[in-house]
Amino acid sequence: MIRLSGPQSFGPECASEKVLRVTTNSNLPSPLRHGTVLVTDELADIYVGFHTVLSRSDRLNLPTLASWASYLNDGDIVYVSPVKSWLQVLYRKSSPINSFLVTERCSSNCVMCSQPPKAAADDHLYSSFIESIPMIPRSAQEVGITGGEPLLNFDLFIKAIERARAYLPETALHVLTNGRLLAYLENARRIAKVQHPDLMFGIPLYSDLSDRHDFVVQARGAFDQTIRGIINMQRLGLRVEVRFVLHRLTVDRVREFARFIARNLPFVEHVAFMGLEHMGYVKMNFDALWVDPVDYVDDLDFAVQHLSRARIRTSIYNLPLCVLPKSARPFAQRSISDWKNDFLPACDTCAAKSECAGFFSWNLTCPSRGIHPLSQVEI
Repeated sequence: MIRLSGPQSFGPECASEKVLRVTTNSNLPSPLRHGTVLVTDELADIYVGFHTVLSRSDRLNLPTLASWASYLNDGDIVYVSPVKSWLQVLYRKSSPINSFLVTERCSSNCVMCSQPPKAAADDHLYSSFIESIPMIPRSAQEVGITGGEPLLNFDLFIKAIERARAYLPETALHVLTNGRLLAYLENARRIAKVQHPDLMFGIPLYSDLSDRHDFVVQARGAFDQTIRGIINMQRLGLRVEVRFVLHRLTVDRVREFARFIARNLPFVEHVAFMGLEHMGYVKMNFDALWVDPVDYVDDLDFAVQHLSRARIRTSIYNLPLCVLPKSARPFAQRSISDWKNDFLPACDTCAAKSECAGFFSWNLTCPSRGIHPLSQVEI
């Protein structure tokens, strides 16, 4: 597991909170130093122009880079707060998976939410993302936008995707949203008007039954809003991915859910079945939510095969290969972000480890009883 934020001391030249690009080049030309933090282990004659300088070595007369952030390198993006003596890593150039949390507010309150919503105003999170966009390398394949509910501040969302279109025209944007505000056709039209070349919306739908979905998200009428939102997006040519989180309140309908999608929403571009992450509300609702994957994988296998036959691209996220039937393994993805990915000792001898999603670091205390190393023959 990689830590993404923590305490960090700064020098007197760092006087304000700011989003900065990381460089390790102490000889960077002066005009390029603005808006950068230099991370170095070399003694230089002059550090003028850098927003702040952090040393990898305590032998230099400079603030030392915190050990938890030793991985920082050229092209990474950070947020510095000298008042709070705090450093947050917003983007890692070496990682293929980078997502920006743009709000912690949400119009739903899902019983298994790993990022429980907060009511406080937090537009500064959107501001940090918007400020970061020009610093992200144009070679970046994909950037995620997540929350909370990113569409609650619709004007800032539109500003963000317009800025991404201008600065990152070849970078895909993946937006995690409950889709409820897209039930209003004008909102969907505003997004379509931006004409972002590669924009995908990941929208959760937790049942084929409206009352079941509404209970999971703890919002009456949410199912109808979500369905209307998905249909509005289809009308305007916006791309949709449907997400289904696997837990005790949803898995008994996974076969019916697959039939519902294939029959009623065959235009969706992707369906993702998500293993449960043991964070946030899951901790307090664990007994009501936890079900060992081995107890539902046969139904899950039916669902992915049914959707695949309907020519809908389908994936399984966040489940280790060994708990899945062999027929379902081709649908499994290495989906867990590298900074929170881990494995059990039993995985050390597994022939499929390099292809496996593994576990969330905080899921290691309650693994499935089906965990076992796969041999080459079993793959």
